Amino acid sequence: MIAWEELIYFAVPAILFSLFAAWSAYKERQILALVLALVGISILGIYIGLMWYSLQRPPMRTMGETRLWYSFFALLAGVIVYLRWHYKWLLAFSTVLAAVFIVINIAKPEIHNKSMMPALESPYFVPHVVSYMFSYAMLGAALLLTIYVAIYQKKIARKQQQHIMHISDNMVYTGLSFLMVGLLLGAIWAKQAWGHYWSWDPKETWAAITMLVYLVYIHFRLQNPRQIHIALFILIIAFLCLQICWYGVNFLPSAAGVSIHTYGA
Repeated sequence: MIAWEELIYFAVPAILFSLFAAWSAYKERQILALVLALVGISILGIYIGLMWYSLQRPPMRTMGETRLWYSFFALLAGVIVYLRWHYKWLLAFSTVLAAVFIVINIAKPEIHNKSMMPALESPYFVPHVVSYMFSYAMLGAALLLTIYVAIYQKKIARKQQQHIMHISDNMVYTGLSFLMVGLLLGAIWAKQAWGHYWSWDPKETWAAITMLVYLVYIHFRLQNPRQIHIALFILIIAFLCLQICWYGVNFLPSAAGVSIHTYGA
């Protein structure tokens, strides 16, 4: 059995290993960086697995639990980008991103019990949430890359800018793909649980808005590959929509007592 308060004993070593991995990547020690990063991810994954066993349900019901998954996938996204494109500093950025959400969870512990709403007891629940959390992590990492290019645009060679933005665009493609998968799984799940695929619930509406804004970004990048600052502006708007879709909807007056998705607030 494991308690939520014990997160710190797993989170601290996980973040430390990830930081050492980022330092190793900076020093061009690729194998060591990958090993350390995977150890950090594994430690956090072990905690999630123990929580799953202890709660006797997927730890995905409360906002704190989804933040935990986001931290896990943020670290994983950093490793994926490092493996695919060898962009060493993203390991540090992904570690900082994961650490922020871990600190929030440690500073604001939530009550976690074994109860599950009947609607959540579905085979679609886990893949639906996992798809969304991985999507959020990839889209967050893409935003960090674009911010980096926009800030240092005058100091980075044009060819390198294009390379970094190519990576960012691919992360947006991947993140949006998983966002759509999560949306489709949610629609199938809703049909089984409530009898309809779509009801224009506030969270569903913001999920659709988020998807559309990211599509606007993709089309803008295809037509205007050199206008990085405008692309960044669109990407920030899209990421803000994503935040509303993830947890902001819980605080919307239109969702209070109406939305079927505020169970994790």
